Amino acid sequence: MPRDHRPSKNVRVLLAEDQGMMRGALALLLGMEADLEVVAQVAAGDAIVDAALTHRPDVALLDIELPGMSGLDAAAELREQVPDCRVLILTTFGRPGYLRRAMEAGAAGFLVKDGPVEELAAAIRRVLTGETVIDPALAAAALSAGPSPLTARECDVLKASVDGATVADIAGKLHLSESTVRNYLSSAIGKTGTRNRMEAMREARQQGWL
Repeated sequence: MPRDHRPSKNVRVLLAEDQGMMRGALALLLGMEADLEVVAQVAAGDAIVDAALTHRPDVALLDIELPGMSGLDAAAELREQVPDCRVLILTTFGRPGYLRRAMEAGAAGFLVKDGPVEELAAAIRRVLTGETVIDPALAAAALSAGPSPLTARECDVLKASVDGATVADIAGKLHLSESTVRNYLSSAIGKTGTRNRMEAMREARQQGWL
């Protein structure tokens, strides 16, 4: 492999980004690299796996916050259904919790969007050689932040709290009793050091735990 990690054939890239202007700009810029070819573009997380099965990309470049399914959940599904596809998470939000979840989902890299496209292109080539590529500042922050204190069920209950959902609404959605929902909410509020469930949800999102 040459020193600049350029493969001998074009790298097929799937791009998942919900903002049309950003998606188009990324596709254009990556397409200007002689060895990269954007073979699929999707705007929703739940379209990622189908597009990957159809177009068989070498690398999937995924945003995190997507409609339908998050990029992190899609990364986990890609690992199961398209294991030969390497995943790079590219996000505006450099949150330590997101990095941990990305690695757990099998992502090969995690970069924030404010870097130059040349750096992104180099990262795409590097993950194909088996490397893991992580934004250095974010890696340091993730190590100092530690793992999420929330259990999976506490995360589920916080996610279900959006849009003013009542305890009864949450209980019905998650097939739990109302007392169990209250217990999970109380525990999540305590662990996040907040005063109520809405503050707990905001703090959890800010940390990248949801």
